[in-house]
Amino acid sequence: MKIALLLSAGRHKVSGRPAPVPVELQALRLAVELATASGGTVTGLHAGPEIGPLSDALGHGLGHLLHLRSPAEADPIPALTAALEAGGYDLILAGRSGQGGEDSGLLPYTLARALGRPILADAAALAPGSEPGTLSVEQALGRGARRRLVVRLPALVTVHPAAPGPLPFAFAGVRRGHVETQEIAAAVPAPREVEERPYRPRPKLIAKAAAGASAAERLKAATVAASGGGKLLVDPAPEEAAREILAHLRALGLIAPR
Repeated sequence: MKIALLLSAGRHKVSGRPAPVPVELQALRLAVELATASGGTVTGLHAGPEIGPLSDALGHGLGHLLHLRSPAEADPIPALTAALEAGGYDLILAGRSGQGGEDSGLLPYTLARALGRPILADAAALAPGSEPGTLSVEQALGRGARRRLVVRLPALVTVHPAAPGPLPFAFAGVRRGHVETQEIAAAVPAPREVEERPYRPRPKLIAKAAAGASAAERLKAATVAASGGGKLLVDPAPEEAAREILAHLRALGLIAPR
């Protein structure tokens, strides 16, 4: 099994200094253990101007790191897509999201669409499938729940922070590891026109349930309007009730003012 691990240029969440992303080091541990069990290989891929502290991944068990050197403003998707297609990888692993950059978490999904591969999110454990060409994935769900799935390779899998911690760092691994650099002549995308509008507060119609609320509380929050003030009318006249309803809708911004 040929496994590719996507590495991003992260930053420490406290100091802000360049540092590997913890969840990607967790993904590296899953990749190394899976490669050991299946007799495969693991290759790290990074698209960006500098390799920086990502070479520390060699000390956590990564043997080969491919650096696709490209301008900082370039889109990494074309370079990663070409490298992954040329490598013929069976499994592509990525973290749930980056750390210190845009952190949108959309790159794995965009890459899976470009490669035409299925994607499975939030893996906490990986194991070879019972049938050839399959992978058994333990998926992390909310409140500590787990679900076991089987995906047919090739596929792309993102790793959840609930996965086991990274392998211990060994400086000898950094000395043994190999960093390969490929120059990518990527064109910098032209800036897109952005339309600016004045901020307008959005109406809040549905109350939100607190974290960890029961099913009854969530149902109540979904069916009861959020408290926003107002007045209580007891058996009003139809004309008075209509005036108050229109005034309340105008206050929420749902209808245009007079």
